Amino acid sequence: MARYAGLMPLAAKILTVSDGVAAGIREDTSGPAIAARLEAAGFSVAARAVVADDTSAIAAALTEMARGFSGLIVTTGGTGFAPNDTTPEATHLVIERAAPGLAEAMRQANPLGRLSRGVAGTLGLALVLNTPGSPAGAVEHLEAVLDALPHALDLLAGERPH
Repeated sequence: MARYAGLMPLAAKILTVSDGVAAGIREDTSGPAIAARLEAAGFSVAARAVVADDTSAIAAALTEMARGFSGLIVTTGGTGFAPNDTTPEATHLVIERAAPGLAEAMRQANPLGRLSRGVAGTLGLALVLNTPGSPAGAVEHLEAVLDALPHALDLLAGERPH
């Protein structure tokens, strides 16, 4: 049954990338904001995790989240120009196929979106999207592609909705 037709639940996982949140000295505000927006759009958030700004740790977390999972993985944080912003590099290490149209659409969400280096691509049956670390930026980037995600996930799962 096609998820696009609303017959199967849409599943999502969220990975917050932040040294401060991982160390317990900062509250995660973007992860909950993304979760709330996804749930409002009909997604079930299956898991949330936090990892420090470390390329290897991010790549390992994405790989683990995608193992045996068919759905959406949204990262938040680490997409800017700071020296430790390496989420796009880590994502490139693990994705199998890039989805540049999604990344470009997300960057068009607002003028500051042009500063995001976030990428999008597939990892197994998961679609990975990088969003900025601010709650507003993360939600805006997600909303820029939200309407296309059910169809994209159906295609990724091998379904051909009509």
